[in-house]
Parts: sequence; structure tokens; C-alpha cells
Amino acid sequence: MTDSPDKEETVICSCTGTSKEKIEQLIEKGVDDLDKISSATGANTGCGSCDILILELIAKQKQ
Repeated sequence: MTDSPDKEETVICSCTGTSKEKIEQLIEKGVDDLDKISSATGANTGCGSCDILILELIAKQKQ
């Protein structure tokens, strides 16, 4: 079964539109550092308020 085209994704970085799913995919591939995720997605390069959310996703994945 394929994902519905109107499936709503959780946006972590509203400045760049980076989704939680995108960040989780990067973490699963070994990109588990805030700076590397920022470089790969642009997240945390605007206002910076999403840094805590990204760090929480990284910590959750490492558990």
C-alpha cells in the first residue's frame, strides 16, 4: 500500500519546511548530529527554534 498523497507530515522546521520524517530518515542513515542535519536539510539555519526538537529526535533514536 502506498502513502496517500495528502498524508500530512509533521513539520519540525517551519523556516525550511523540514519534516520529522526527513530528519528521522537521516538519523537512521547515521546523520545523528545537529550540524550535519542542518547542513543536509537547512533546518535550524533560520530562526533556530527547532534545535531542541531535532536534538530530541536524535536522543530518541539513540535509545
